[in-house]
Amino acid sequence: MNLRSILVLSFGSALLAGCSVDGCTDANATNFDPAADNFDGSCQYEGEVVFWYGEATSNALISIYSNSLSFYVDGQIEGSTATSQYWTGAPECGQNGSITITKALGSSTALASTYEVIDDYGDLWWSGIINFEANTCSSIELVP
Repeated sequence: MNLRSILVLSFGSALLAGCSVDGCTDANATNFDPAADNFDGSCQYEGEVVFWYGEATSNALISIYSNSLSFYVDGQIEGSTATSQYWTGAPECGQNGSITITKALGSSTALASTYEVIDDYGDLWWSGIINFEANTCSSIELVP
């Protein structure tokens, strides 16, 4: 290999190394950068959960004069709905009228949180653990 070839190869390698773009390279992240080719640890994630109940649960709540339900995640109120609002199957996350919780997961791809569902009389009806997963919509059916 002659000196000219070595210089051309060295210059070409330096140019390619200088073209690297740092960023989030995970397509499941909320801040995915399609131009990035060098993962820099900056990826951020979020997950969603939708709560729902069917006609039987709605009728059971109405029969004891419960008019509304409030939904709490990690002790914070996230939404409420009338007990007469029911579904025939799990709604999509974000669907109009649904109780959808979106949780920022930071740089983690999963996060466990607690939930409680309380009626307008202050009675706790449901509680448990929600597992939020990156770029995923999970559903929780509330049954009597």
